[in-house]
Amino acid sequence: MWVKSYIIPTVKKECLVSEDMDRISLEIPFARLDDRAILPTQGSAQAAGWDLYAIEDTVVPKGSSVLIPTGWAAAIPEGWEGQIRCRSSLGKKGMIMPNGLGTIDSDYRGELKVLATWIGEGDSFTVAAGERIAQLLFAPVPLVTLMETTMEHLDQTERGTGGFGSSGQF
Repeated sequence: MWVKSYIIPTVKKECLVSEDMDRISLEIPFARLDDRAILPTQGSAQAAGWDLYAIEDTVVPKGSSVLIPTGWAAAIPEGWEGQIRCRSSLGKKGMIMPNGLGTIDSDYRGELKVLATWIGEGDSFTVAAGERIAQLLFAPVPLVTLMETTMEHLDQTERGTGGFGSSGQF
């Protein structure tokens, strides 16, 4: 199958995607900010995300958002971003990330923290020190130029201006 690649910087346009295609390799320096910090780990060799760990017991009150420290800072390469995502096992219990997805820009050098909100059963949820609290994924960031135009100059699609449920029910 032939695909055009506009996102991944190391893949050329019109390149053949095959099962033996080499994977992109990134080396990302992590700086320990706290002796209790656990270096992020992958749950399996094919896991997309790296598990982030809490460095301290943290109570997340119902309906409130709390920043959970990980004890790490990272130097994500230019042209890439980090994405902090909720772990499905915690989401199932009721701990969510109120912003849906946390973005770590390549020029950020502060501590990686997870913004968590408790919406589950009970008045609060306690995250234990050493518990896996989120996943960190790395994604390429294309260089984008925004060009102002008029509605008449936007290409037409079947969907058009329909939004918020216009593409069908559940």
